Amino acid sequence: MRRTGNNYIMLSMILAFLAIFLVWPMAYVFKRSFIDAKGFTLFYFGSLISDPLQMEAIWTSFFIAVFVTIVSIMIASPMAWLVARRSFPGKTLISAFILLPMILPPFVGAVGMKMIFSRCGALSTLLMNLGATDEPIDWLGAYPLFGVVLLEALHLYPILYLNLVASFANIDPSLEESAANLGATPWRIFRRVILPLAAPGIFAGTIIVFIWSFTELGTPLVFGMRRVLPVMIYDSVSEVGTNPAGYAQVVLLLVVAAAGFWISKRLTGSGKNIATLGRITVVREEKKMSAGQMLAVYVFFGLVIFVSVIPHISVLMLASSSRWFLTVLPENFTAEFFKRAVGSEVTQTALLNSLSLSLCASIIDLFIGFTIAWLCVRRRIIGAGLLDTLAMLPLAVPGIIIAFGYLGCFGGFLNDRFSFLNPRVNPMALLAVSYAIRRLPYMVRAAHSGLEQTSPVYEEAAANLGASPLRVVLRVTCPLIAANLLAGGILCFAFSMLEVSDSLILAQADQYFPITKAIYALMDSLENGANIASALGVWGMALLAAALLWASFLLGKRLGQMFRI
Repeated sequence: MRRTGNNYIMLSMILAFLAIFLVWPMAYVFKRSFIDAKGFTLFYFGSLISDPLQMEAIWTSFFIAVFVTIVSIMIASPMAWLVARRSFPGKTLISAFILLPMILPPFVGAVGMKMIFSRCGALSTLLMNLGATDEPIDWLGAYPLFGVVLLEALHLYPILYLNLVASFANIDPSLEESAANLGATPWRIFRRVILPLAAPGIFAGTIIVFIWSFTELGTPLVFGMRRVLPVMIYDSVSEVGTNPAGYAQVVLLLVVAAAGFWISKRLTGSGKNIATLGRITVVREEKKMSAGQMLAVYVFFGLVIFVSVIPHISVLMLASSSRWFLTVLPENFTAEFFKRAVGSEVTQTALLNSLSLSLCASIIDLFIGFTIAWLCVRRRIIGAGLLDTLAMLPLAVPGIIIAFGYLGCFGGFLNDRFSFLNPRVNPMALLAVSYAIRRLPYMVRAAHSGLEQTSPVYEEAAANLGASPLRVVLRVTCPLIAANLLAGGILCFAFSMLEVSDSLILAQADQYFPITKAIYALMDSLENGANIASALGVWGMALLAAALLWASFLLGKRLGQMFRI
C-alpha cells in the first residue's frame, strides 16, 4: 500500500508540474481570447477572421505548411522506401547523411541563403556571368514564399523520413507474400497492404511536419515575411498585457496543433498492433539491385543530400569570408568571425546562457521523463495514459504558443517572492522550463524504449533481497537503461541550445539572450553582423551534429521514435 501511495504522489507532482507549465498557459490564452471584463465574447476571434490582413496571414501560413508537407513527402517517401526495402552498399552512411539537415534550424540557414538568393547574391551573379540575365534579380524579394517553403522542407523532411522508414521496415513481410500468392500486383499490394499498415507512421510524421511548418517563426522572420501568423504573433508581444488580439491568433495556432495531435493519436493508435504483427518471427529479405538501379539510387540520394546541405554550406562560407558581394563564391576567407563569435561580450553571454539553460532543461527532463516512463511501463497505474499523453503533447504544441502563454500568465501578477518566474523581470527560469517542456517527449520516449526492452526480473531480484524501491531504481534500473537516458539527455540538451521561438519571445534584454536570440540580433548589426551570426550558427551546428551522431549511435533505428507523436 505504501509503494502504491508513493507512486500516486509522484504522479500527482508530475501532473501538477505539467498543469502549471503546459496546460495553464494554454488555458490562459483561451481565457484571454474569449473572456473579457463583460464575460464571454467572440469579438476578438471574430475580428481575427474578419480582418483582411489577418486572413492573409492565416492563409499564407496555411499554404506554407501545405507546400512544405507536400515537398517533404516527395523527398522522404522514396528515400524511406529504398532504405527500408532495398540492399545497396553504403546504406548506413547514406542514412546518417539524410539526418544532416536537422543539425541547422532553418532560422539560421536563412542567414546564409539570403547571400545566395539576394539581389547581389551568388545565384544572380552566376546567371549574369552565364549571360542568362542582364541585371541582378532579387529572388527573395520576388519569391519569398518559395524560399521559406524550400528551407523548411529541407529541414523537416528527415523527421518524416524517420517515421516512414520505421513504418515500412516493421510491416510483416508474410502479409505481402500472402497477397502476392493470391495474385495481387505489386501496385495493388502497395495500395491495399503496405499503405494501410504504414499509415500510422505516415500520418504521425506528416502531421508533425505540417504543425511545425505552420507555426515556424524564425524563417519567415529572417526572410522579411511579416504577414504570416507566427510573425504577427511575435509582433504583438509588446501588447501582450493590453491587446487580446494576439491571444486570438495564438488560439488559432493552438486549435490547429490540437487537431493535428488528436488525428495523429487516433490514427497511430488504430494501426499500431497490426503494423508490428509477426515481425518477431519473420525477417524481411531486402532486395538487391542491379548496377544501373544502384547508380540511379546514388544519384538521387546524392542530389537530395547536396541540395539539403546548401544552407549549411552557405552559412559556413558566410562565416569564413570577409567579402561576398556580386561574386559566385566568397572572397578573402578568414577565421576572424569564428573567434569573434565566441570572444565578444554579447556572444559569450549568449553562449553561457544557452549552456546553462540547456543543462538545466536536460536535468529537469531526466528526472521527469524517467519518472513518467517508469510509472507508465513498470507501474501501469491509473492515470498513466493521461500522463503519457500530456508528456507527448509538446511535440504538437509549438514553442510560440508556450512562450506567449508564459508572457501572459506569469508576466503581470506575480509578487516579489515569485518574481523569478516573471519573464519581464528575469526570463531565465521560464526559459529553462520552456526548453524542458518542449524537449520532454525525447526523454520520455528514450526512457520508455529502454524500460520496455529491459526485463524487470533484475529489479524484482533486488527487491526480494531487501533493496528499497529508490535503491533498485538507482542501482539496477538506471544503469541498465543508461544508454537510453544518455541519448535522450543529449537530444534534449542539443535541441535546447538552438531553440528558436521560446528564445525570441521570452528573452528581451541583452544579458538574457540565448544563442538564437543573439544570432537574430546580430543579423541587423552594421559591422559584419551577418558574418558573426553565421559563425555562431556554425558553432551551434557542430554541437548539434555531434549530439545527433552520438544519439543515433546509442539508439540506432529507435531514433525515429523521438519524433513521433
